[in-house]
This record gives sequence, structure tokens and C-alpha cells, in this order.
Amino acid sequence: MGRVSGFLIDEAVKKASLAWVSVGDQPPRALWCMPLDGTLIVVTGPGEQSAPGLADAGSATVRLRGDNGGLIVLWEAAVERVAPDTEDWQTIAPQLAGKRLNAVGTADHVVGRWATTGCAVVRLRPQPETAVGAPELPDDAGAAPPRESPARVVARRPFRLHRVRR
Repeated sequence: MGRVSGFLIDEAVKKASLAWVSVGDQPPRALWCMPLDGTLIVVTGPGEQSAPGLADAGSATVRLRGDNGGLIVLWEAAVERVAPDTEDWQTIAPQLAGKRLNAVGTADHVVGRWATTGCAVVRLRPQPETAVGAPELPDDAGAAPPRESPARVVARRPFRLHRVRR
């Protein structure tokens, strides 16, 4: 893999609000995240974004986009789960809950729900030696057909009372 400067990784992480994260052979998933001290913080679990296997993984692949919307850096991340009864949880979880859009209740309520429902707050720490930037980035578009989801709705034909002339 090509060598990327730490500056590029730091800048991409600072500006990240969405990261494409994949665990193992799974396809990448778009996850909202919060940058914190050179790492990305993600929440996953019941009632939150779905990232199967991320909480228990040792590493994950992270793709970040630049200001132009295109992929600028790809790196392996060390995955660390933040436990609810730790000092890190007391610091990180309220900040993350404050950034959570459309949350029901206060930040304290959201943090309490995360702790009791089994949600995982995960820190993704970049491994700079694995980072890839231009020109070694993949050339393919990375597009894939939509995954099955309960959010997908089959589009029905519109109701017509009378026959429509052509």
C-alpha cells in the first residue's frame, strides 16, 4: 500500500461526519461519526445505525471523502469498544449524544439508553502505516446494488380512476 502523510489522515478525520466502514469481507456501510483527538467515534446497536460485527472486531477498513465528495484516503483502523462504566464513556458518550441528530430526549437520556440497551460506542483509531491515498486509491466506483432493508418500499403504480389516453 502507498505511503500517506499523517497530515492527510488528520485533516480527513477532523472534517469527517460520515465514514464508510467495513469489517472483514462485509461491504462498506456509511456511518455517521464524530472526530475526537485524531480518532473517529461511532455508535451502533438497537435503535441506532447498523454496523454488524463492528463492536466485536479488532480492525476495520475506513474510507473518508474530501471536500469534493470523492474518496481521498483509505486506512485500517484499530477498533476499541468504549465500556459504559469507564472514564472514557463519561467523556465521550455525552459529546456523541449531543451530536446525534433527531435523538429522542436529552443527551443524558440518550447516553442512558445506549448503556442499557446494549448499544456500542466504538473508537476507530487510524493505523497510518496502512493508509492509502492518491494515486494508489482504487479506480472502481465502489457502487453496489442496494441492500435489503425494512426501509425499502416497493413503488406501486399510481391509482387512476379513469383510463389514461396515450
